[in-house]
Amino acid sequence: MSQPSSSFSLPTPPTILVTGGCGFIGSALVRYLLSETDARVVTVDKLTYAGSPRNLAGMADHERHTLEVEDIADEAAMRRLFSAYAPDAVVHLAAESHVDRSIEGPGAFIQTNVLGTYTLLEVARDYWAVLPERQRTAFRLLCVSTDEVYGALGADGAFTESTPYDPSSPYSASKAAADHLARAWHRTYGMPTLITNCSNNYGPYQYPEKLIPVVILKALSGAPIPVYGTGMNVRDWLYVDDHVRALYTVLTEGRVGETYNIGGHGERTNLEVVEAICSHLDEVHPRSGGRYRSLVDFVDDRPGHDWRYAIDPTKITSELGWTPRETFESGIQKTVEWYLDHRGWCRAVLEKKQTSHVARA
Repeated sequence: MSQPSSSFSLPTPPTILVTGGCGFIGSALVRYLLSETDARVVTVDKLTYAGSPRNLAGMADHERHTLEVEDIADEAAMRRLFSAYAPDAVVHLAAESHVDRSIEGPGAFIQTNVLGTYTLLEVARDYWAVLPERQRTAFRLLCVSTDEVYGALGADGAFTESTPYDPSSPYSASKAAADHLARAWHRTYGMPTLITNCSNNYGPYQYPEKLIPVVILKALSGAPIPVYGTGMNVRDWLYVDDHVRALYTVLTEGRVGETYNIGGHGERTNLEVVEAICSHLDEVHPRSGGRYRSLVDFVDDRPGHDWRYAIDPTKITSELGWTPRETFESGIQKTVEWYLDHRGWCRAVLEKKQTSHVARA
């Protein structure tokens, strides 16, 4: 079987199928593809609590966009979509993604992240195998993963593409399994897969169960801001628009079969993140009851809470020329101001599915 070349040579315009395209990162990618490229985009989303057409910000009815409400674990549905739309590329973002939820109920994570990825790979493999040679050579399937598959770091060092997997939670274990499947489908069948592992994303349209939107909304409501343990766990933060630029770069320029780590050079302790948000809110939306920092409430740590994550993005920078445009400070300011200006969106998504989980990072 001939191996695909490293360059991405698609028809113009290409059709790109995005799984999980109504979620946080997926919707940012869909918005990017529709505003910055000439691609036709097919969004496939199950529309769980964290996925909503509202996240597409006016792009849902774009003439080059189609939304299909389907489950990636439904083989018949996936075969119908590949047959109907004949995608030139797939970006796979559909996943259950919240660590706390995976601890309380891991079954959904295995179903979507493992079995769903398997189903998508098999349907894509059958589709790809019978494409005409030129289209088969150009086809790509990019699986979007997380730095959490690597486990925890000590005080020094950073994850590279060769760091051994050591997942700590049902969520990260399910994503590690998905990565291994994508890699195996390339090595066994020659499938033109790529994998990206990114650091913690933040920005507009993030569902309010993750650390940054929880802190913003708790602060604005005057409620206690929950912080796990001492708040000293460290994460490497990446603004979501920088991430989706990186995904498109890997999709169109990355070498088939390779993994690319995507990081934002934004290491901060969780407490530093909370304090940065509080400080910016003090400036742009002062609180009559005092400074927002006074609302911080340290709560019991969660099981399996990895101490530190940090990504070394040298490979994607040196090979593909991608670098983040936002600093942590500029990204946090944009994010806080977006949530201040979009409280209606926050109310709507929270009405869809209330969550009582403590913020994670």
